[in-house]
Amino acid sequence: MLKFGQFILRNFLNIIVMLSVWLVCTFNFDINFWISSLISITMYFPSNFIIKNIQQYSYLKKIGLTRSEYKHILEQLDEAQSQLRILNRNYTKVRSISTFKQLFEMNRLAKRIVNIVLKNPKKFYQAEQFFYAHLHSASELTEKYALLSSQPIKNLDVHLALQETRETLEDLNNIMQEDLHSVLATDIEELKMELDFAQLSTAQKQTSATMRGESK
Repeated sequence: MLKFGQFILRNFLNIIVMLSVWLVCTFNFDINFWISSLISITMYFPSNFIIKNIQQYSYLKKIGLTRSEYKHILEQLDEAQSQLRILNRNYTKVRSISTFKQLFEMNRLAKRIVNIVLKNPKKFYQAEQFFYAHLHSASELTEKYALLSSQPIKNLDVHLALQETRETLEDLNNIMQEDLHSVLATDIEELKMELDFAQLSTAQKQTSATMRGESK
């Protein structure tokens, strides 16, 4: 995802291109003010398209994704945002405090995973099942649970269905925690490596200091 800073830079460059075109048309080719202005404004669109594609190419090269992979991830993130809206809409409708807490936690986990992938699209491949199956199942079950729990009739079948749904949602909650751990796994490993390196460097400095002290 191209960042806000890139958007600002792109439009700054577009303004420079438009101003340059206007100056060339007005002073080099002696075109009148209004036609020069129209030409320079028209130049915004090809300029914006070219600069945006250059920015996207640089961004994709940096994160190691192809254009088709990036497009697919964007589509999955759009779908995930839709599923999150369903979760947001329904978890507040339940009346049971324990179920509300359960669905609130599920919603929190789902948002964290989606936000992590929004910031680093390559992490999508560490939580593919979350996007392909787990989030969709959670939103569907939450919607059905909210519908059933709001019904005035609570016969044995309804109670059993609600209980079974709660148990399934709890399982999904645990699975989503594993999804989050998978997304963070490489970050945790990198942090451990950095800590090991920092500890080794500190130990070496302490050893060197001790040796210098003993030599005096």
